[in-house]
Amino acid sequence: MADKPAAVEDKSPTTTSAPAAPASDATADTAPATESMVTGNPLTDPNNILSKRSVYFDFDKDTVKEEFRPLIEAHAKYLAEHANAKVILQGNADERGTREYNLSLGQRRAVAVKQSLNLLSAQDKQIETVSFGEEKATANCKDEACHQTSRRVDIVYEGE
Repeated sequence: MADKPAAVEDKSPTTTSAPAAPASDATADTAPATESMVTGNPLTDPNNILSKRSVYFDFDKDTVKEEFRPLIEAHAKYLAEHANAKVILQGNADERGTREYNLSLGQRRAVAVKQSLNLLSAQDKQIETVSFGEEKATANCKDEACHQTSRRVDIVYEGE
């Protein structure tokens, strides 16, 4: 009787050290222990690729770079496995160019990421695109390194 409450109190609400307790009945307890370790939100776990939310672009381009393929694949897989999950892809541009052109460029970038997600099994109904153009650009950029941070699509999950 005393063993059962100690295992519940010490292992369930604490960190992912739960596998230490189910030594007596490994087949029945392994799945819940693994499940509880996975129930931590992978979208906010800094060690998980899903916590990375920006896809960066070259100047005046809307082509997704190869280096961001693993990131997009991970988000597509998450969306495919979580049918109720929804994302907003927020396209951005640096402050160079006209306001209208940058809105268009931001939208083309968001659509490029959406198409990549769709090709990797994410459903169209899960994805919304929007462009902020230069509205969310880093202020007072003086060099290319600064401008690079503004040329991106941010992946924002609904409810965050």
